[in-house]
Amino acid sequence: MRSRRRASMIATVAAVICALLAGGGGATATERPWYEPVSRPSPDAEIGVTGAPFKGTDARGRVRGFVDTHNHVMTNEAFGGKVICGRPFSASGIADALKDCPEHYPDGGGALLENLTVDSDGRHDPVGWPTFRDWPSHTTLTHQQNYYAWIERAWRAGQRVMVTNLTSNAVLCTIHVRDRGCDEMESIRLQARNTRELQTYIDTMYGGPGKGWFRIVSSPADARRVIKAGKLAVVLGVETSEPFGCKQTFDFARCTTADIDRGLDEFKALGVQSMFLCHKFDNALCGVRFDQGATGTILNVGQFVSTGTWWQTEACKGPQKDNPIGSVPVPAIENWLPPGTTVPKYPSGAQCNVRGLTELGEYALRGMMKRGMMVELDHMSVKAAGSALDLLEARRYGGVISSHSWMDQAWIQRLYALGGFIGSYGMDSESFVRDAGATAALRRQYGVGLGFGSDFNGLGSHPTPRGADAPDKVTYPFRTFSGGPLVDRQVTGQRTWDVNTDGGAHYGLVPDWIEDVHRLGGDDVLHELLAGAQSYLNTWSRARGRKAPPS
Repeated sequence: MRSRRRASMIATVAAVICALLAGGGGATATERPWYEPVSRPSPDAEIGVTGAPFKGTDARGRVRGFVDTHNHVMTNEAFGGKVICGRPFSASGIADALKDCPEHYPDGGGALLENLTVDSDGRHDPVGWPTFRDWPSHTTLTHQQNYYAWIERAWRAGQRVMVTNLTSNAVLCTIHVRDRGCDEMESIRLQARNTRELQTYIDTMYGGPGKGWFRIVSSPADARRVIKAGKLAVVLGVETSEPFGCKQTFDFARCTTADIDRGLDEFKALGVQSMFLCHKFDNALCGVRFDQGATGTILNVGQFVSTGTWWQTEACKGPQKDNPIGSVPVPAIENWLPPGTTVPKYPSGAQCNVRGLTELGEYALRGMMKRGMMVELDHMSVKAAGSALDLLEARRYGGVISSHSWMDQAWIQRLYALGGFIGSYGMDSESFVRDAGATAALRRQYGVGLGFGSDFNGLGSHPTPRGADAPDKVTYPFRTFSGGPLVDRQVTGQRTWDVNTDGGAHYGLVPDWIEDVHRLGGDDVLHELLAGAQSYLNTWSRARGRKAPPS
């Protein structure tokens, strides 16, 4: 017995000596830090961030980190599956995930939506992996920008909450090349399922269920646990044009209160925590805030095709204003109209949507509050948003969000007074700093942080590069806040991205963009962004009827 105990002790001491000689802080060759994968696909995108991601909360239970209030990880499954080319992951590897749609070959001429709305010559190199000559870029609308490894880079550099919106649009699906049906609810179900499959895919790299850094959360408390462990809390939202089939045709609602209740219950079962009542087209719930330029013309045609009615305007009755309606001719889309039908001409000057929050919209809003969901005001007409705020204030309901600068700015104080949260659109760094400065006094007054809404794969614009010769440009490598991980240029295949010349080309450049914002805006705007995750969770807590922790 004594000899066996002595042999065991010798073996233990030998193991410790071997570990020290190997340079580890007690870790053996088979052990890995919690933030490193057990296995990673090869080849794959490089992360370009070294060092341990921060974890934990402070003594008062507050989290730190950035929050993206508006992203679209699974939009490749939306609009009939052929608008966004490429996928955020593939079991077959990066070459399969990051490839263009067959319709874009040989020279990009088949990218209908992108060629109609982006100022370009209508051509691009369709090859993705490994060369990425033309995409993703800060101007692209129809190529994957949310590859999982790019999201991982943002998490490692300090992001702690990401809202991914499940989205679709039946009209865009109908007029575009597609490989599936156009029912928006079916698309939302598929996107929710595939987001969970992405979580499983990442878990597998890290050793099994629950091990990965990508964690879909179902409550503020769940999110705080995830963030305390140093991981990324992923929140599911819905941004679609016909939720629960609630479209309107010739001013006739195509849904009932029973449809709304069934739909909201299904969304809760899918894990959805926030929702837009209307998006892009007027529906049976509310009128929308208009789009501008060529996009506005395209959407107004879509509004007519979907509802049988054009956007209808009136002189604005208050300081709030909807966006000007797009008036740029788009013959390729207007040719879809019946003979003799033309896009209306609208009066110049401020015009507002005549449609506000309908009775069914009020019912849906009350249903969201009953279920503790966060209400998105963006994309509502000012008439609808004003009515929604009246109802929220009457109930003292603080679970209200403006996630990507699509709400009239005159409503900001009302939203903050309720306990809501704002993510400014992820625009170019100079504009972001300017817009953040314009509302900083209100955030100080209400003690809230700031988020950003990246809208990647949301058919929107992304940060433009400031240029290789810009003053105080980002220099690589750089440290994240408080001497954290070291961030170098992002490399995928044969392509190296630099935020100074590439802007917001894909999600992996979010840390670089934040560094650019920090250089231009100083420590104040950085600290507001770092307080964003905590403030967002406070608003979510208010939606659940719980007192938020101190800020």
